[in-house]
Amino acid sequence: MSKIQRGVSLYSFQEEMFLGQMSVEDVVAFASSIGAKGIEILPEQNMPTFPHIDDAEVARWQEMLARHGAHFTCYDMFLDTKLRKGETLSDAEQVESIRRDLVLCNRLGIRNMRVLIFVRPDILEKCVPYAEELDVHMGVEVHAPWHLEHAWILRTIDVADRLGTKHLGILPDMGVFMKHYPPEFRARFERQGARPEVAQFIVDQHEQKIMCEYTIYEVAVKMGGNKAEIAMAETLRHAPYANPKRIKDYAPWFRHIQAKFYGITEDCTDPAIAYEDVIPELVKCGWEGTLSSEYEGNRWIQDVVPVDSREQVRRQHVMFERLIARAEAQREIV
Repeated sequence: MSKIQRGVSLYSFQEEMFLGQMSVEDVVAFASSIGAKGIEILPEQNMPTFPHIDDAEVARWQEMLARHGAHFTCYDMFLDTKLRKGETLSDAEQVESIRRDLVLCNRLGIRNMRVLIFVRPDILEKCVPYAEELDVHMGVEVHAPWHLEHAWILRTIDVADRLGTKHLGILPDMGVFMKHYPPEFRARFERQGARPEVAQFIVDQHEQKIMCEYTIYEVAVKMGGNKAEIAMAETLRHAPYANPKRIKDYAPWFRHIQAKFYGITEDCTDPAIAYEDVIPELVKCGWEGTLSSEYEGNRWIQDVVPVDSREQVRRQHVMFERLIARAEAQREIV
């Protein structure tokens, strides 16, 4: 039986929550109804009084989760380094801000905290004693254009290894496994004026994993690309395809996954992110943690159709169940 759990990030429903069509409790109830009982929270977005959260508010959240048979999985922190115009927070102030988040994370009963990728490893090193005391794992988000083997990410792993701590590591965003160019991206750029033949060229270049700067040059200079075409080519800077087979090498350093996606087809497959390659690797190495839906397709389709985050997230979890079951069956045969 797989130890992989399923959940959702509240960020997946940003469209409906912004428009007042869904409340946080609506999202929790829906997630639980599809078996995705792990809830990833963005306190700055989901808790109106943040960072001033009293015990009554903590209790309200815990009672709400309990009503729906759900539980917290991850706390997404943000480090506002430019609170004052013209200067950056001092190192001590950054550490104190992170400590504040660790304390709230602990009070909410959450054991995983997503750390923004730009937070320096030496700052996180100073936070490790607080993370250990509060029993919260700080996972640096591995987000495109960075990847699992990027030097910046390896620096964080080096710090964790040197300190011998289990409370610092990484947290992969599945956007680093973009095997194919998302159809939602292409359609949006074509609506904005990209010529179909230029769009196809960009898609083909991504399919061949051509260095993105070459493609941008070809489109902007040689093909005389218009604004939409150049913008489409520039998205390739944030469309890496990491090797899924390397996941096992980094699994000891992560406990949670942000399961990024832009659109799931009616037959419940992802045409862009390589989940069919990633999930078998997670099962094979016995990874324990939560696949947390992070739907970001809304911004690519909201100009032409109503956004239905419920349906998209539902389809992703049908896909997760199928891929996990298949990988488990294959592992048993082996």
